[in-house]
Amino acid sequence: MDFELDEKTIKMKEKAREFALTEFTSELAELCDREERYPDEIRRKAYAAGFIDMANPWTMLVAMEEFCRVDAGLGVSALVSAFGSEVLMLYGSEAQKKKYLEPVLRGEKISAFAVTDPGAGSDVAGVSATLTKKGNGYLLNGQKIFITNGSIADHYYLLARSSPPGEKRHRGLSMVIVEADMPGFTAVQMKGKMGMRASNTAELNFKDVFIPEENLIGEEGKGFYYVMTFFNISRIYVAAQAVGIAQGALDRFKAYVEKLRSEGNRYADYESTQFVAAELATRVEAARMLTYKAASRLFNFNPDPVLTSMAKYFAAETAALCTGSMLKFMGKDGVATDMERLYRDAKIMEIWEGSNEVEKLVISRMLGRGK
Repeated sequence: MDFELDEKTIKMKEKAREFALTEFTSELAELCDREERYPDEIRRKAYAAGFIDMANPWTMLVAMEEFCRVDAGLGVSALVSAFGSEVLMLYGSEAQKKKYLEPVLRGEKISAFAVTDPGAGSDVAGVSATLTKKGNGYLLNGQKIFITNGSIADHYYLLARSSPPGEKRHRGLSMVIVEADMPGFTAVQMKGKMGMRASNTAELNFKDVFIPEENLIGEEGKGFYYVMTFFNISRIYVAAQAVGIAQGALDRFKAYVEKLRSEGNRYADYESTQFVAAELATRVEAARMLTYKAASRLFNFNPDPVLTSMAKYFAAETAALCTGSMLKFMGKDGVATDMERLYRDAKIMEIWEGSNEVEKLVISRMLGRGK
């Protein structure tokens, strides 16, 4: 069993690290956080540098880790312009791929994945947005909330209820492609978020939006299954984001200890300080190995939902723990640095793409089936 990345991926990881250290200036990170501004110039540079490459998922994974290690808000924003495109790659028609997917993969357009309703977050089967058959298409009505790329996307891969659920709620859900300029659709950027303020997040509203039948993704009524398949992919990338944040906290911890040591502060060499370093470093490495193992299974077309949920849950918890420990250790020095922003950015890791509690339920239920 080989626990090392191959040489090509290692070089891309190093390239991503160098890119982030160069492009993610403290001034830009502070500006985008303060003004909640999407850094489109960074997205374009990341695409030009070859990091947004869905044909090479390891490149995307290590870039996500290294970008978030420097700044999570800029890092996520730079790499999610193709968000949700895996659904179209797996289930879309050739015509849909040509019209919607190819421009995104060329860096010309931005996509979004619209699943969350105001009353249905991790409970995907509780989606209340509706698709009502009309002529050669559907009328879409409802609302989506906390949608990444929500007010900047050119199109959306959206989940809505197309028929009554019957005995099982996850049935009767379908996925469609919604274009940003369709009549009856509005998007409003959501501001005042705790973290990830550089990432564009919006509330979407649909009032009798006509969706032509050629915009139906895959089969009608199979949307829930498509979303679950997507989550088994996207949760790996969230785990990588969390590993990057955790490693970033550890980087800042080591730099702060060196600063204390240079100032002659004996606290830098106390056993309690050494214990914090050892505990954080061990958690980060464990989260990374779990994430890489789950990614290896996925990228070799043999996904393991238990491993995926373990990686996402443990890495997210590690990011929150590491950033919280760092702020506690640094005290007043921490809240006056970018450590404060990293701490805020870490919290969403435990929520999006399935909360930690949902991941635990997935793990428990799969284990109960003899997994």
